[in-house]
This record gives sequence, structure tokens and C-alpha cells, in this order.
Amino acid sequence: MKRSGGELVVEALKANGVKRISCVPGESFLAVLDALHDSDIDVIVCRQEGGAAMVADAWGRLTGEPGICMVTRGPGATNASAGLHIARQDSIPMILFIGQVQRDAREREAFQEVEYRRAFTEVAKWVGEIDDAARIPEFVTRAFAVATSGRPGPVVLTLPEDMLVEMVDAPAAKPATRVEAHPGPSQISALSDKLAAAKRPIVIVGGTRWTEDAVGVLQEFAARFELPVGCSFRRQMLFDHLHPCYAGDVGIGINPALAKEIREADLVILLGGRFSEMPSSGYTLLDVPYPSQTLVHVHPDPSELGRVYRPDLAICASPADFVAALAAMEPPAARPWAERTRMMHDAYLKWSTPPKTGPGMVQMGPIMEWLEENTAPDTIFANGAGNYATWVHRFHRFRGFNTQAAPTSGSMGYGLPAAVAAKRLFPDREVICFAGDGCFLMHGQEFATAIRYELPIIAIVVNNGIYGTIRMHQEREYPGRISATDLTNPDFAALARAYGGHGETVIATEDFTPAFERARASGKPSIIEIRLDPEAITPTRTLTQIRERA
Repeated sequence: MKRSGGELVVEALKANGVKRISCVPGESFLAVLDALHDSDIDVIVCRQEGGAAMVADAWGRLTGEPGICMVTRGPGATNASAGLHIARQDSIPMILFIGQVQRDAREREAFQEVEYRRAFTEVAKWVGEIDDAARIPEFVTRAFAVATSGRPGPVVLTLPEDMLVEMVDAPAAKPATRVEAHPGPSQISALSDKLAAAKRPIVIVGGTRWTEDAVGVLQEFAARFELPVGCSFRRQMLFDHLHPCYAGDVGIGINPALAKEIREADLVILLGGRFSEMPSSGYTLLDVPYPSQTLVHVHPDPSELGRVYRPDLAICASPADFVAALAAMEPPAARPWAERTRMMHDAYLKWSTPPKTGPGMVQMGPIMEWLEENTAPDTIFANGAGNYATWVHRFHRFRGFNTQAAPTSGSMGYGLPAAVAAKRLFPDREVICFAGDGCFLMHGQEFATAIRYELPIIAIVVNNGIYGTIRMHQEREYPGRISATDLTNPDFAALARAYGGHGETVIATEDFTPAFERARASGKPSIIEIRLDPEAITPTRTLTQIRERA
């Protein structure tokens, strides 16, 4: 039976288990939208393509399956490129479908035409264009395989408008086969020998392709071996922060004591991550290309092993398969690092205890302390980028898998679309978005998406009236010479009400608890604006102190 290209796209998505997509509609892929009308795939309509792509990224981040996004050509596609960049740098499986100009108009710079294979190769694992509708099952299945295999990442498929209405005979689509890599017995034996010879080992977990079960097995392994474990930048949901082996966050603003322990370690096991610029403190925790520590690097993509650091033992394996092999390992009789592990966990607990005071009428320390005591362990925290995020990363103690949606790429505007995605995916769990005033307004229009789909997220907007991170660097490098970092903001609580949500304004610390409780009780998407003194630029240093020490 002949089907249209649009119908074949939807059939291929269903064959690969797709349950939801995000999109901003466009006339270039009307045939796909029509085919979705009769399917049971959940379609979330967003307000800007960058937000739609970030929603898809968050689904990929929280499920391990490719997040699916559809946008139109030209400005729609280029708007979505921000989400592509996040997925690429964060190793998140995602497939972006882009409507394209009709085939007989290609290479003429037709209306909104872009050559995506040239434009997006840097931020996608593969960019393909489907010229023949009969090949849709082939291309879509390959897209799923590429997005999920090795180091996961985004794939772009472009869909010429006339191809989507073409009626063709095509084979029924089948699910993609995911490529797995397993550690060999000799590699596990070599790892066991290196652990037995170590005096100051540490494990740093990161990357993607984890599962809840794999995280549980890793925590059991760490407990048996009494090994200290740190989490790479914005991968904190990969280890229970109250586990006695947890050593802290290896990222921006790392605990100096933890950084010292990593530099002085005699064995570092990088498990799942690339240990790129942010977690490595600008490539200073491990020497490039030859670390002074003995290095074991475990990663599912062979092209990442030895790319930056030359490991003493390279193991090409997904985190889940690797930790499954660890279950059979027996700890050495002598574990000289055990007391060090306990000391590192104690140091983390002290480091992650928020300060009680600070400049201005609002103190973020007590607010974070209240959130720790009054949110469930499975609460999902989403955020974008900015100095405000330090309050989450340093002082929130993540307890479980799939409780964090934050970009390792440092992209602003991510938190709100990610919160929308998380609440749609886990409707019974509380979802809290942290954003700065600058961060929120980059994709704040997705609050309308939360309203449309009745997703009662709580967005905490930390408003200090500046692009805080840039001002901090500016004051350090060019003290007193303020340029292009001041902001003029709306009344965020009034903005929430204008959209049809719930709004609160916090101008003193004691305002926060009743404001949060009212937002939670409202059952609506909510914005709680915290008006923070710009002097409170970090938990430990004020803007004045940064300026004076410059």
C-alpha cells in the first residue's frame, strides 16, 4: 500500500518507540503534522524553536532515548541550533527534523533555504537529507542508531516539502539496533590490579547512557571498595550525595580540597565522561596529554579514548555494561584509602552547607536549606547557566537518578524548557526550575507552553538586574568599568499572572517559604521572583570584594 512521505515519517517514529515530540509548526512539513493527527504520539507545541529543541534534549537526557523535535526551514532551523549545540556538547541523543524547500528549488537560495549539511555538521553527529520518500524508513532508523550509539548526540534529518507528499511503496520501518560495547575480562582484571596497587584512588563519573540500575550497582561497588566518587559537572544525579563515598561535584567552583585530592591521586578512574574543560577546571586537574596520575578511562565511544588524555588503561564500554562487570570484582583485603574516603565525604558535607548570611535582604543560603528540607528526593531540578546556578550545584544534595536537567554546555535559557519537558514526562513528580533574570528571558515564552499543557512547574527566578556571571568577570578584569551587563526586567510575578499562572515576589528571606507554599498549592505553573542584591554575586564573595581584589 502506498503511503505519503509524511505518513512514513510517523510510521518510522512509532516503530522506534517514540511517544512524544516537540515542535514549532511550519508549512514545510504539513504532511507530517497531518499524519500525526491520527497517531497516538504526544505533540508538544512550543513557542520558539530553540525552546522546542531544548525540550527534546531534556527528554533525551531523562530517558536515554532520542528526543524528537520538528521545526521548519531557515529561521526555524537556525533558532533550533542552540538546542543542537547543547545536545552535542552534552552527549544527549536527539533527532531534529527540519522541513526543507522543494527539491526542484534546491541550490537556488529559495525562500528560507539553508544547506544544512554545511551549516550543522559541527553540532550534529550526522546530517542527512531524504530525497526519496521510499528511503524514509532507512534514514530514520539510521538516525536512531547514530543518535544512541557510541557517544550519543543529535542527528539532523531534512525533509523536502514535496518529498513529504509523494506517494510511494516502502518497507515497514523496524526499530534501530543499538550498538553496545562491553569490557573484556582482561580489562577488568587489569583494573583490579591497578586498584590493588593504589593508595589514593578516586572515581569521577559523568557522561550519559546511564540507567537507574547502573547507578545503584556503582554505589554498591563504591561501598564495597570504600572508594571516593565525584560527579562530573552537572552530572550530579549519578550518585547519591549522602552516600558515605560521595566526594563532591567536579565542576565549576570545585571545592579546593577536592581539587587537591584529584591532583594528588595516584589512580583516577574516569567513568562515562569526557572530562572536558569545565569538569577539569580548564584542563588543570589532569595534565594533557599525559596525566601524572595513573588514568583508567571508560567511555562508550573509542574516538574519545585518548583524544585529550592518554589513559594507562582504556576501556570502551557503556557505563551500564561496565558497572555490571564490576559486580563480580572483589575488593582488596587492604584498602588504605578508606579513611581518606570518609574525610572527603565529610569535607563535601561542610562545603555543601549553605551560608546563613550575605548582603541584602534576601539570603539564598536559608532558602536553599528550606528547599532541602521541604522537597522530596525525587524532585527534578532544572536550570540554565549563570552565577545563580551555583546555589543549586553546590548546596542541593541530589539523591536519585533522573533528578537533574542542566546543560554541561553552559547554555542560558535551558531551565524552563527542560522543566516543561520533565513535568510532561514525570507528571507526578515536583519540578523546580532555577533561572537568573537574564537566563529566564532567553526562553521565558515557554511558560506559555506550561500553561497550555497545565504543567505546574515552579520557576524560581533569581533577579539581580545584571548578567551576573559576565559582571563578575568584568569586575575582576576591568574593575569599575561597567559595560553591557545591566538589565531592565519585567515584574516576573505579574508576567506569570499575565500568562495565566501564579506569581510571587520575594524581597526578604522570610517571604520565600509562604510564597513557595502558595505556588505549590495553586496547582498552576508558577514564577517566584527573588529580588537578590547584586552584591550577592557568589556564596562567598561580593562584587565589591571581587572588584577590590582585582
